[in-house]
Amino acid sequence: MKIAGRLFSQFIKATHWATREPWRAAPGRLFMRGLGWATLKIRGARPRETPRALGEEWQRMFPSKKMVPLTEITDDTVYAEIRSPCPYRGSGNVEGCYRMMEYDRRMMEEIGGEFVVLRSQAEPGVETCRVAMRPQGSAMEDLEPAHVRYRREQQQQAKNA
Repeated sequence: MKIAGRLFSQFIKATHWATREPWRAAPGRLFMRGLGWATLKIRGARPRETPRALGEEWQRMFPSKKMVPLTEITDDTVYAEIRSPCPYRGSGNVEGCYRMMEYDRRMMEEIGGEFVVLRSQAEPGVETCRVAMRPQGSAMEDLEPAHVRYRREQQQQAKNA
């Protein structure tokens, strides 16, 4: 498991480079989706249908469940945290985080779910990401993505300044 953890740390550095700048959006998206696909194949991902099963299968794609604990399960949604330190932590680059999480969205497509980041480590003062997953085709409108909320909050603060 230590080797997997070290590889994951190096993987995170590469994904940060690929997603940091807006001009890297298209190649970064392809890179992240490719890494997601590779993880799915290496780890032998299987489609799931219930929120709990989706969360557990997503969690299984990581080196340790402690990195990505499931924190709440409802009838239609599984919530989890991403606790591993992110290179975006505290940077304010929530858009870069969104681009990096294409990896998880790609994995959830194959597993049978939808994935959204609700709180990002890129936000100032946030040390764990909060994410939500639902079965594919579920309504997602009530789950506001972190990058959308953060952008709205930043615009509101600029207006009030």
